[in-house]
Amino acid sequence: MITLRDIWKSYPMGKLGVDALNGISLELSKGDFVSVAGPSGSGKTTLMNIIGLIDTPSSGRVLIDGKETGNLRRKELTRIRQESIGFVFQSFNLLPVLTVFENVELPLTIAQKKTARAERRERVEYLLEEVGLGDRKTHKPSELSGGQQQRVAIARALVTRPKIVIADEPTANLDSANGERVLELMKKINQEEGTTFIFSTHDPDIWEMANHIVFLKDGRIESEKRR
Repeated sequence: MITLRDIWKSYPMGKLGVDALNGISLELSKGDFVSVAGPSGSGKTTLMNIIGLIDTPSSGRVLIDGKETGNLRRKELTRIRQESIGFVFQSFNLLPVLTVFENVELPLTIAQKKTARAERRERVEYLLEEVGLGDRKTHKPSELSGGQQQRVAIARALVTRPKIVIADEPTANLDSANGERVLELMKKINQEEGTTFIFSTHDPDIWEMANHIVFLKDGRIESEKRR
């Protein structure tokens, strides 16, 4: 599903560059439930952004579904992100003028997937029920708590049935009960729809559920474990 080959990423800082990633090579399979762990500054966010085609490496190769992405135009990268990748950001990125239902449905509209309106509605309502927000679908984001907004963002990331979901600390704003609820939903979708999940997290519950754990330190893979 995802192949990284000798990925380096440097950022300019004054006259010197700062190396965020130092020769990362990684293979992630379809249906993996991956936890990327490591201390602050270890390169987790940079790695996630490169896997999600938000950022590009300074050198090295990124292949998605066996397809080389390094030579693709911006429009082609955008299409892959829209059609194949779902994102859960800590900042939520919900549109304040849209209702909860409309925010979750939006990726389906942007991707222009040929789904009937009734089918789109069924998918959105299913996910909102699963994250415990079926009774909040007409609310605006400003009427929700931070934890509720996070759950809306999770539903939105899953709505298009993406091949890959990239989640940055998805349970950080949730209490233990709701954190467990969304993790169970993600694991269910992982198993039923074959979605590959990649988490950047400090949550031990995600580590426990993961079948593939990658530990970063100083921009390198310090250890990697499959089970």
